[in-house]
Amino acid sequence: MAKGYWVSAYRTILDPEKLAAYDRLARPAVQAGGGRVLSRGEQVVVHGAGIAERTILIEFDSFERALAAYESEAYQKALAALSDGVERDFRIIEGTD
Repeated sequence: MAKGYWVSAYRTILDPEKLAAYDRLARPAVQAGGGRVLSRGEQVVVHGAGIAERTILIEFDSFERALAAYESEAYQKALAALSDGVERDFRIIEGTD
């Protein structure tokens, strides 16, 4: 079964307090969903048309578990706390077998 990944690139942090509140709620929600943080990249080297931005990579045992963790009540509370505190590109992607 293919793994699932959350990929989140933070373009702009508009409200550090909202981001901190999100982080306090999101960490346990991700862990409860079986997620493992692989990278909390503050340092990013880009090539081509890439944009140097903080990028987070979280791995789940399956794509379905990644979706379920996102849809969980606990993670939805974290998103509510984040609100408009950041501009980010968030994706859930399926890995290869």
